[in-house]
Amino acid sequence: MDTTALVNVVKGLVMDAPRKANSGHSGGAMSSADYAVILFSEFLKYNPDDPTWADRDRFVLSAGHESALLYSLLHLAGFLPMEELKNFRQFGSKTPGHPECDLTPGVEATTGPLGQGFAMAVGMAAAEAHQRAVLGEDVCNHYVYALASDGDMQEPISFGASSLAAVWGLGHLIVYFDANSAQLAGPTSRADATDYRAVYEGNGWHVIEIDGNDHAQIRQAIRDGQAETGRPTLIIGHSLIAKGSVSMEGSFKTHGEPLPPEEIAATKKALGLPPDETFRCPAEAVSAFQERFPQLRAAVHAWQAGLEAKLANDPDFRSAWNVCTRERESLTFKWPSFKPGEKMATRKAWGSCLDTLVEQLPNFVGGSADLDPSNQTAGFRDTVGIFDKDNQAGRGMCFGVREFPMGAIANGIALHGGLIPFTATFLTFSDYMRNSVRMSALQKLGVLHVYTHDSFYLGEDGPTHQSIEHVASLRLIPDLFVLRPADAHETAACLEIALTRGEGPCCLCLTRQGLPTMDPAKLPALKDGPKKGGYVLSDCEGTPDVIIIATGSEVSLAVEAASQLEGLKTRIVSMPCVELFEKQDAAYKASVIPDGARLYVAAEAGRPEGWYRYVGKDGLILGIDHFGHSAPGNVLAEKYGFTPANLARLIRERLA
Repeated sequence: MDTTALVNVVKGLVMDAPRKANSGHSGGAMSSADYAVILFSEFLKYNPDDPTWADRDRFVLSAGHESALLYSLLHLAGFLPMEELKNFRQFGSKTPGHPECDLTPGVEATTGPLGQGFAMAVGMAAAEAHQRAVLGEDVCNHYVYALASDGDMQEPISFGASSLAAVWGLGHLIVYFDANSAQLAGPTSRADATDYRAVYEGNGWHVIEIDGNDHAQIRQAIRDGQAETGRPTLIIGHSLIAKGSVSMEGSFKTHGEPLPPEEIAATKKALGLPPDETFRCPAEAVSAFQERFPQLRAAVHAWQAGLEAKLANDPDFRSAWNVCTRERESLTFKWPSFKPGEKMATRKAWGSCLDTLVEQLPNFVGGSADLDPSNQTAGFRDTVGIFDKDNQAGRGMCFGVREFPMGAIANGIALHGGLIPFTATFLTFSDYMRNSVRMSALQKLGVLHVYTHDSFYLGEDGPTHQSIEHVASLRLIPDLFVLRPADAHETAACLEIALTRGEGPCCLCLTRQGLPTMDPAKLPALKDGPKKGGYVLSDCEGTPDVIIIATGSEVSLAVEAASQLEGLKTRIVSMPCVELFEKQDAAYKASVIPDGARLYVAAEAGRPEGWYRYVGKDGLILGIDHFGHSAPGNVLAEKYGFTPANLARLIRERLA
């Protein structure tokens, strides 16, 4: 079967799956089919027997709405049975509306929010370049391909990520832009007049423009992209949406809905397919698609033999390989010592801990969104070297003022495997990167997002920079651990929680202002308590009159307030991670926050609403539900009532 006939079989499948589901996108999948079929059947390096093979090429469908195309290719590759294509977009199937990496074999990234697939591909290519520099080309040497749509290119995250790809010299990144001139609401000309060739060439990319349906041009463009090793490549494939459709070719209406039954029948006939057959995938199509399998398997076997020989004969490589492949849960750390009583901002404690990770965690990579001194990442950056086109073995990543691309690139690094990525910025700017944090959680990625300047205590920069709702908002994201440590010791403990978490991301929310360092000798619960998310920091004899639950900078506030509550039995609960506390069994939670206290109190310099689950409707919450002001942090604390004297007064008044 020739390539045209194979493409037509795929087009039949991408028409049938959405039609049966009465939901889905056929048009873009049809215009991208020529490129995708040629890439998968003639160029893509992978293991036909193991879609997780380490040195495989990565393919990211940034245009996630074209999922029927990817599923059709995965069926031809032998990774998905036909029954899954027939269950497209149905509950429990492995063919959801947009690809999900933890669900479907062969899917490299969960895509759908446009632009993020592009940025995750940049992250994957950065990881590949770094590991190629560290492990050697004989072990790590593969390409990252992404298929992007007009919507991907219009989302600003793509441009931000592409700027970094050029700075980093990611020559193994090849993005195909299916420029079919249509998007969901109408022709792209209504909303976009960008000359993408000029933009991306100006951005430092190697750009190729082709007829996206000409097979010879597609093959040559891929070869030219592979040959360009110093710059990422953008292939702009000019096409028509629903290419091959009899009467709807070029219609934006094919973007977001299945083709009508009569249109499908007529199109199949024109493509040489039986018009009355659905989900037709003849054996000769599978055979043609899998023609390279013997060569692919031979390449995998040769790679495995080379890896085993290198592991046996090269101790330095063996050590580096073991670092890249060890389980996160098995990691242990030695943290710096902190002087009890000394005031230290938790962001500075993080910086001290980060410096110790240089040697302890050689596969820890990342950086800040142009806030290196404020985020305390400058020392790490300068020690491990800046990752760029001249030093791809560097581990310090300079993201510039690009919070959203930074988050998605970190996701791509985690998806690639072998590295542990972190990002850093001010907590307020987590809003800029929120959807990439959500995608960290949705994909169960072990990314660490570090957020400093976590409250109104940021001070003079004013309300634009002062976080109010951000901690509470991040806690709404499922499967995300939001860690807000009370002092330097808790900071180290929270960092260890994040680095040893097997699946799922963590946010570390840190202070600008100094906090008193607690004494583990006097507060032994400091050692292991944070691992439970919430724990009894200090206690009283018998049943408490008052239980004060606090996080971050308000833990020391609670401790001081308790010292002013003479005659009241008070328990202080530190809760650095609500999500982790909620994962404990009922008996443990009841032991920390038992029934029977006269008053339950929560204190946190942020939105108060989430704390009612612990203090009840009659409880007392010291929080903040308004924007801040520009003033020194200590002045704001006085104005907003975040003082020990005020908290003690509120408790006494409520009990009275």
